[in-house]
Amino acid sequence: MIVQSSVLLTKGRVCHGMPTSVRLYSSEEERISRYPVPYRKNLPYDIVELMEEVEAKGGFLPNVFKVLAHRPAEFRAFFAYYDALMNKETGGLSKADRELIVVATSAHNHCLYCVVSHSALHRIYSKKPTLADQVAVNYQVADLSARERAMLDFALTVCRSETVTDELFSSLGAHGFDREDIWDIGAIAAFFAMSNRLANLTDMRPNTEFYNMGRVPREKRPKPDEQDSGP
Repeated sequence: MIVQSSVLLTKGRVCHGMPTSVRLYSSEEERISRYPVPYRKNLPYDIVELMEEVEAKGGFLPNVFKVLAHRPAEFRAFFAYYDALMNKETGGLSKADRELIVVATSAHNHCLYCVVSHSALHRIYSKKPTLADQVAVNYQVADLSARERAMLDFALTVCRSETVTDELFSSLGAHGFDREDIWDIGAIAAFFAMSNRLANLTDMRPNTEFYNMGRVPREKRPKPDEQDSGP
């Protein structure tokens, strides 16, 4: 699942008369979930505010926001933990590393939404247009570095609820991960095990925008001093 905001969510206020830049759909208009998707006018103010910020930054509103808005209290808790894990600026894991963990574990859990959306984010952060596709099919034969392979081996160990040993910690340490990094790898795998199951429960459908994101480099706009000023 996807969010790119550090907005602090607050409880209680219901939105009335908010701008219409965020539009949510009922299940009759666009089937993105087997549960009803609420209309914007019926959502608490803080949730609409977060949606507007995410849409303004990314150009569209990921369907996970629409689907999880069915339960506002759980929406707030979900995105607060997501933000703490995926948008932190500390530790030895890059944003591309974090997204690769999501792709590998979500593929194991057969989660269409998370594989598609987080593959898109990995392509953007890593500038590698094919690696996430390889990992989604079989990370063991993907073009990974030894460090990335060790990271995903551990993430899948947690994802599959296999025994976590001190030897695994030592192996990760040899690749430069400290104990807090290892917590992050395991926590991301564990959180998305839950996220994957919610997506499967609701039959959450990916936005079409995700499929092409990061595959073709964007054309660079010329700087003002590089533009032809004409005759």
